[in-house]
Amino acid sequence: MTRRSQPNNIPEDIRQSLVDLLVNFSEELKQDNLRAKVVALVPAFHKLRDLGSSLISPDEAPSARDRIIAYLQQYPQTVIDGDELMVVSGISEWARRVRELRIQFGWWIYSGVTFRQMAQNPDDIFAFEAIGIDPLRIKPDQYVLMRTEQDKEAALRWNILNEIRRKKIATKDKLIEYFRKNVGAQVTGEELSYLASNTKEWARRVRELRTEEGWPIVTKNTGREDLPVGVYVLEEDRQAPPHDRKIPDPVRVAVLERDHFSCVRCGWNRDMLSKDDPRKMLELHHKKHHADGGDNTEENLETLCNVCHDDEHREDR
Repeated sequence: MTRRSQPNNIPEDIRQSLVDLLVNFSEELKQDNLRAKVVALVPAFHKLRDLGSSLISPDEAPSARDRIIAYLQQYPQTVIDGDELMVVSGISEWARRVRELRIQFGWWIYSGVTFRQMAQNPDDIFAFEAIGIDPLRIKPDQYVLMRTEQDKEAALRWNILNEIRRKKIATKDKLIEYFRKNVGAQVTGEELSYLASNTKEWARRVRELRTEEGWPIVTKNTGREDLPVGVYVLEEDRQAPPHDRKIPDPVRVAVLERDHFSCVRCGWNRDMLSKDDPRKMLELHHKKHHADGGDNTEENLETLCNVCHDDEHREDR
């Protein structure tokens, strides 16, 4: 059975024991027996793991998983090498514990693989650079804790995710099915990467769902300043009319900023979002209808909540 690390509240005691072992090993180096050298080093390896796992108090973090998340919480939105997590965890299977923290316990831990996949979308590159992370330079075995609070709904989402992931359908179909089962919920890039079996094209497919097929999938860069970087939300389970799908992102953002991210009719904005209020999202309305020759320009567009937008088109009929 693999030996578990043995954390100690007094790391200095472990350090001194390790020094003694290494000093005594000098005599083993003089011998010709290879196996004797290897066997003599085993206690040193154990002590080194004990020392690493003792850097965080056992009273604060008694298990390897606890030590990993405690360490990451001290350095949020900071690129952390996998070797660092190996040291503080004190175990060889530290990567499995990271996965458990993500899937079973709802911690938003992004891997370097996911960052590089998200870099397929130029908008995401700018967002990550704004918090000091270059997704094009991060290594696969590096990690970032994107949010210090635990996502308590994550375990349920991951169960749904695994059901969809096993289906024999296209990646884009998996993505929109998952979004539609989580309308209004914040979905992480790590979830979408796993859903797409780590296929790097998933970020591009999400963009296509939004820009070409009209699903209201929003991010921090598409006007939802309240969202964390690297998070996606399907605001409502309906597609935009075909002509609205052609509004360029820069124009869409400019109109939202001009209208202060509020409905120009009723004044609603996302800070007023509530469970019983039918107003859930902001949409762009053509003052001169597209069918009448209205263009997708800032001058011809205004911001309406979904209720006022529906009323506007109901009056037109």
